[in-house]
Amino acid sequence: MKDYIFEMKMKVRDYECDAQGIVNNANYQHYMEYTRHEFILSRGIRFSELHEQGIDPVVARITLEYKSPLKGGDEFVSKLNVKKEGIRYVFEQHIYRVEDERLCVKATVECVCIVNGKLRTHEAFDRIIPNVS
Repeated sequence: MKDYIFEMKMKVRDYECDAQGIVNNANYQHYMEYTRHEFILSRGIRFSELHEQGIDPVVARITLEYKSPLKGGDEFVSKLNVKKEGIRYVFEQHIYRVEDERLCVKATVECVCIVNGKLRTHEAFDRIIPNVS
């Protein structure tokens, strides 16, 4: 596995699985969103406070590639890296099953900030990016 700047361990709950006994595809997006939010919170940023200031980070695009399914009760690690490309904050996110360290899903999540109704970068988010001042 490669190096990541943030990771968190979670466990699949049975109600997240479909009739085939595997995690429903939409739940992977929930796992990754929760990971992004916890990462951003760990950097001292609260979405509710940003919103009160007229700053709304939003997802602009998600690309997902499913590799190996998770099943009920599986423990997994959700990991991420982030970089800035122009006005976009690009999160590279991977989910690995703990038992065998197998890659289950990988995603690229592009986010932007809307500041007082206009598309812009924002210094609060610039600070979460490694090697960006």
